[in-house]
Amino acid sequence: MQVKRIVANLDVPDPSRARAFYQDILGLELLMDHGWLQTYGCAAEKMTVQLSFAVQGGSGTPVPDLSIEVDDVDEALRRMRETGFSVEYGPVDEPWGVRRFYVRDPFGRLVNILAHA
Repeated sequence: MQVKRIVANLDVPDPSRARAFYQDILGLELLMDHGWLQTYGCAAEKMTVQLSFAVQGGSGTPVPDLSIEVDDVDEALRRMRETGFSVEYGPVDEPWGVRRFYVRDPFGRLVNILAHA
C-alpha cells in the first residue's frame, strides 16, 4: 500500500472566497468544484505528500494551519500586500534555510508562505 495523495479539508462558510487568495494570488488551479467543496492544486506538477506536527512554528511563532512553498516568496508577498492581505510575521530569512512570511487567508487560517534558500 502506498499513500497517493493527502488533501487538507478546511471547514469554511463559503468556499468561493478561497479563489482570490489561493488561485488568483498563489496560482493554484481549481481542480474540482462541487459548489459545497472546491479543491485547489497543480494538475501538471507532482506535489509531495507531507504532514507536519509541531509545538511551535519556529522562531517562537505560532504553528501555522498551512505551509505553502512557492518559487518566489517575495513575489507572493508583493501580491498579498497588493491585494490587501496583512502579513503577521516576516518576511524573514530563517536560520534553517527558508525565507517566509505568515498571512491569514480569507477564513482566518494562518498560512506560512515559504521558499527554500
